[in-house]
Amino acid sequence: MRHHKVALVGLHLVVPFIPFDLAFAADIEKEDVTHTTSIDRLAFVSQKLAEWKVVLGGGAMMAPKYEGSDEFDIQPIPFVTATFGERVKADPRGISVNIYSVGNLNFSGQLGYDIGRKEDDSKRLRGLGDVDMGGVVGGMVTYEMGPAEFYASLSRTIGGSEGLEAKIGFDLAHTIDLFRFSAGLSATWADETYMETYFGVTAAQSAASGLPQYDIGAGFRRIDLDLAVTYMASEHWLVRGQLGIGYLLGDAADSPIVQEAFQPSVLLAIGYRF
Repeated sequence: MRHHKVALVGLHLVVPFIPFDLAFAADIEKEDVTHTTSIDRLAFVSQKLAEWKVVLGGGAMMAPKYEGSDEFDIQPIPFVTATFGERVKADPRGISVNIYSVGNLNFSGQLGYDIGRKEDDSKRLRGLGDVDMGGVVGGMVTYEMGPAEFYASLSRTIGGSEGLEAKIGFDLAHTIDLFRFSAGLSATWADETYMETYFGVTAAQSAASGLPQYDIGAGFRRIDLDLAVTYMASEHWLVRGQLGIGYLLGDAADSPIVQEAFQPSVLLAIGYRF
């Protein structure tokens, strides 16, 4: 899928434009790690490697060709997720490091990437030029309250759009036998630089594309509702289905680049936990 942003998380990275996360590892109950008292170097290394919780898998995703498109495509999505101890998490979108925790409040640093956008992704984008890939750095604060987790993140793209994004939301999860159900609601804000890059049309772009010139400022870009179910088929195998319902807001939705404000997506994937 050709979307934009990816960054990281406690499994939320600062996302691209995959409107839902691929946090398969988060849907697996944590297991206690048995610590050895051996001082043997090899034993120590083996123990540390065992602390990684790794899930390998792949699947298929159907989503808009670009953010605001009314056309869809289906693409394969190989992935790897891993958790090291209680602090470091990695998935296809980036890496998250838990910096500080106090009670149910957690602060994490994030490092990821934004894949940008290609003008040949759609006829609608012809003449607008490419948005280059960039690195993403940011931070997130989360607060756990029973089955709910509330979060807020701030991220900056270095290179590419050079934009700033903020995201607020919450997730709910509940396990019944071998099934884990989850739902999340979020709102994403972007600064003027980001909005101009992905939704604005300059005079030069207007002449090249035929689209009217469009200036846009900072504001809330979209809201997203994500619904997912994960089935633990066995001790190692899991299957996940996910539905993303996104909706572009305000000036972003009014951009001449946008063909449809409603942005749904569907994911089906299978993973193997080591």
